[in-house]
Amino acid sequence: MWYAIIGTDNANSLEARKSARPAHLARLQQLQEEGRMLLAGPFPAIDAEDPGPAGFSGSLIVAEFSSLADAQAWAGADPYLAAGVYRDTTVKPFRQVLP
Repeated sequence: MWYAIIGTDNANSLEARKSARPAHLARLQQLQEEGRMLLAGPFPAIDAEDPGPAGFSGSLIVAEFSSLADAQAWAGADPYLAAGVYRDTTVKPFRQVLP
């Protein structure tokens, strides 16, 4: 089943995000290589493709896991959480309707 993982950033976490990004992306790349990634990306803190120093307010990952518990465990091991980028994560079952 698909699960939506929403990470909410701590204030002023842009530098920590930049530092932890390679490890974060490596985990996402693994999901993609396994065919389990629907989409992933950050929420710019302002209405701009590149928010610059304004940074980001969080991220969305939609990926396939065998259970909610597995999705929660995966989210709990995210390098952004360990680095203090995310203040919390929410994991919800997701049902794709379109496209």
